[in-house]
Amino acid sequence: MSRFRGLETTWKNDLPERLDPMTAKELRQSLRRGSFVIPFLGIQVLAVAAMAVEFKTGYGTGSAEAAGMLNLRMFWSAGPFWSVVAAICLLIMPLAGVMLMRQELEEGNHELLQLTQLNRWKIVVGKFAALWGLSALTFVSLLPYVVVRYLVGGIEWRHEAACAATVLGGSAMVAAGAIGASAFGSPALRGLMLLLFVGSAALGCGVPLGFSHGQTGAFGVIYHLNALAAVFCYVVIGLALARSRLRMTVAAYEVRPSGMIIGLELTAPFVIMMTTAFTAGFAGGLGLAGMGIVALRLDLTPRAPKSLLPPSNVPVPPGPPPQSPP
Repeated sequence: MSRFRGLETTWKNDLPERLDPMTAKELRQSLRRGSFVIPFLGIQVLAVAAMAVEFKTGYGTGSAEAAGMLNLRMFWSAGPFWSVVAAICLLIMPLAGVMLMRQELEEGNHELLQLTQLNRWKIVVGKFAALWGLSALTFVSLLPYVVVRYLVGGIEWRHEAACAATVLGGSAMVAAGAIGASAFGSPALRGLMLLLFVGSAALGCGVPLGFSHGQTGAFGVIYHLNALAAVFCYVVIGLALARSRLRMTVAAYEVRPSGMIIGLELTAPFVIMMTTAFTAGFAGGLGLAGMGIVALRLDLTPRAPKSLLPPSNVPVPPGPPPQSPP
């Protein structure tokens, strides 16, 4: 009994009970692997080296005029520090998600998970929360270096804030796209799905953001609202693709759910560009938000008609009493 009490105490002190069980499962597995520990330690060493190079050469002060979320051109003038941060937190750690869904699909774990209180959205959102949470945690550990650069190096705070928002928003999009691609079997197909997602996001986000900046002449409120809509849209599309692969049954008259999401990826940039043109280049984010809502509602789990379900107020008759064995 003392052994079980010790295990119960360890479980209670490990993660809070209100945390989603899928997120807790992925966090435990990720923290045990070297995919988090090695980049976490490596980025600290690289950040110190990059900051020392910046202080010595004076390169990387940035410009407040180019400070806009998802404006990747900032990193060209941001110096070695933000290049290191973007490489680790924006690319390397989120791209680890290309392996997340395979273990659930190949071994049939997704069917067992859906027999519990977890549905398809909870499965993919739990994986996304763990993957993006580790990237965000690694980035938060670098905030002291950002403060030092601001106080000692004369860095523009708007430029630093825009770079931080780009890393957090971009890593969320890359993580969702990687999780969506990981739901496919062969490595070649996963790579193709990831390239399709990146191409759709580049075109679907670049056009409205570029036109909104061109119309206003600055990275202001309108631009950043469109940027937030871009992050929402492609995070939902990436997770919807992974979710579509978890359907256990597809009726003969239904279109394959993953085919619908892939079609949405192909058509979303054109819808977004049309919305940008109709709003004179200002509010392409409306098209981005609309495509995100469509992705949320596109693959609905089929339910029986209400006419076939028993009324909720009718009591269920008890079964026959159990018989004693002879």
